[in-house]
Amino acid sequence: MQSPNNGCVLNGTPSCSNGTAENGHTGDGDSSAVTLTQTSQEIVRLIGQYLKNEGLMRTCESLMSESGCRLDHPAAAKFRQHVMDGDWTKADHDLQELRMLLGDTTNVLDMKFLLLEQKYLEYLEDGRVLDALHVLRNELTPLQHNTGRVHQLSSYMMCSSTEELRGRTNWEGKGTKSRTLLMNKLQYYFPPTIMLPPNRLRELLSQALEMQALRCNLHNTSQPVTLQNQSLLVDHCCPTSAFPIHTVQVLNDHCDEVWFCQFSPDGSKLATGSKDTNVIIWDVHPDTCTVTLKKVLEGHNYGAAYLSWSPDSTHLLVCGPEESPEVWLWNVETENFLKVTQSPEDALTCCAWNHDGKKFVVGGNRGHFYQCDLEGNVLDSWEGVRVMSLWCRKDGKTVLAADTHRRIRGYIFEEVSDHQIVQEEYAIQSFTVDKKDRLALLNVTTQGVHLWDLNDKCLVRRFQGVTQGHFTIHSTFGGANQDFIASGSEDNQVYVYHIRNEQPIAVLSGHTRTVNSVSWNPVHHHMMVSVSDDCTVRVWGPEDKAMKPPTGTEISPPTSHASATKPTLAAS
Repeated sequence: MQSPNNGCVLNGTPSCSNGTAENGHTGDGDSSAVTLTQTSQEIVRLIGQYLKNEGLMRTCESLMSESGCRLDHPAAAKFRQHVMDGDWTKADHDLQELRMLLGDTTNVLDMKFLLLEQKYLEYLEDGRVLDALHVLRNELTPLQHNTGRVHQLSSYMMCSSTEELRGRTNWEGKGTKSRTLLMNKLQYYFPPTIMLPPNRLRELLSQALEMQALRCNLHNTSQPVTLQNQSLLVDHCCPTSAFPIHTVQVLNDHCDEVWFCQFSPDGSKLATGSKDTNVIIWDVHPDTCTVTLKKVLEGHNYGAAYLSWSPDSTHLLVCGPEESPEVWLWNVETENFLKVTQSPEDALTCCAWNHDGKKFVVGGNRGHFYQCDLEGNVLDSWEGVRVMSLWCRKDGKTVLAADTHRRIRGYIFEEVSDHQIVQEEYAIQSFTVDKKDRLALLNVTTQGVHLWDLNDKCLVRRFQGVTQGHFTIHSTFGGANQDFIASGSEDNQVYVYHIRNEQPIAVLSGHTRTVNSVSWNPVHHHMMVSVSDDCTVRVWGPEDKAMKPPTGTEISPPTSHASATKPTLAAS
């Protein structure tokens, strides 16, 4: 097909000259013409489609006339009009004319089926049962296409009312709305040079916003960035002030080194364990980003070095350091407890809950490894595994255990089977797993923090900056989609990373001794807690919740999303 204005044609869509319409007349009286590149033509068509969808028909026509472009191929435009008018005979005739432009004969068959389906349903709604039956028997069935759908359509003949028909079919009913939805489906079968995909400009802009959010190192929200909540006039950029890197509270209720912290799964409580033999349960107040003391669980003779909440946030397991032979199982509300122990010779230093909350596992680096019920009864034991850290997978049967051989293996007690997953070159001090049960975050002796893919059994990333010697440091996943990682460090700081980047996006100062553990609230994502050998618990939150005068940290924003530099932080 040859354009009357020039010799460049692309699948029926002519190249364009600014100011020259298809009939050769200029749109503004200017005889000078600027030839549009193919990209410029596509942009004009996208804008034209958007204007048309918004009801600005005259503006669209003016744009097409002045640019010399066509929004759609004339045959495709005619087909659209007949579909929107419900003129099914003409629409079918148009489809045959378009067959050469569609290429794949399967596409033509799919489109014909969609047209007949709409025609059939409209006849049923109008009460033209015989006409509908004719479409079903003499037009749809002979196509021998999508027979399952044909049988389903035939069942709609029994509908006694329009309401029942619309309810069973989840169909909008005869009219502009359902025909527009039909046309949107049909448009996908056309090459874009013949007819643009529906709402193409909106789709491109939505993709751009999504990409901007992905490139934002501080994006910490479960709400997607959309055209409804984000301006197109500037690139998306989450403010640093909203990120949990500002000190909101410093708690001094423990009187010795604080070894571990963990928010409950429902985000309403925080537990901290200390060398002072106490576990403190704190109530979480997300509005103020603060915690208040709820109760103190006393009597852990060896200290509380590791804690694990039950999935329903009602029970808490407490383990001691290396020499501790017992695990405490607390009901946090009633303060009832029982001690899980087999022998005074045991060393039970880590624990994890089964996904159903009815069982848990405990272990230690002297070779004791048990699976227990809620009454503390040992259900199963595994001999000879010197356990450093534990996690129960979502399948309800596999227990992950890091051992003294610098590896993580999966153990299935019921089948008495195990398999290799991770092998490190240095000792694994601790590890945790994300909520998707796919990624594991390891704190490795002298190496810092490593990210492993448990399914692919490969090392994904080595995070830079954390000072990790031979002390046990605990890290955490965080953020609405767990896109962030935070870890304590022996240099007295908290390191925060985006999961995609090896370099930290924030380094938080404030503690004066080793930061042993960090926990990110799994529900209220603007809250994070760290604990330290300096005997304090430090709550981090957004800038507007920070202590006044500020005693937290300030962050200099990255220079750009594409190449963010390591932010500089200092205690205020």
